[in-house]
Amino acid sequence: MTDVGQGSHRGSDRGADPDFVQRLAGHGLLTAEIHYWMPDHPSLLQQFVWQTLDVAPRFPALARFLDHWRREVEATIHEIRIAHAALLKPAEVRLVDGIIRLH
Repeated sequence: MTDVGQGSHRGSDRGADPDFVQRLAGHGLLTAEIHYWMPDHPSLLQQFVWQTLDVAPRFPALARFLDHWRREVEATIHEIRIAHAALLKPAEVRLVDGIIRLH
C-alpha cells in the first residue's frame, strides 16, 4: 500500500520541481523594473515589473525578454533596474542519509 498525501516522496516516480532544479544549477530570482514611454502618451513615464529565474551576470532570460520587447512593444525604454539574488546555491544543499538538508 502506498502512503499518498502524507508528505512522503520515497519511491515516487515524480521528478524534482523544475524551478528547484534551475536554482540548483545557479539560477536566482531576477526582478526587472522597466521604465518606458508609449508613443500615444510621451509625457507619461510608465513602469513594468517582471520576475523570472535567471543566471547572473549575463542574464540570458532578461536578454530574450528585452529582445521580444524591442521587436513587439511600441514603447521607448527609458531605464531598466534589476535586482538578482541567488536564493539557493548548490553549495547550500547536502544529501545526508538520503535526505536533503538545506543550510
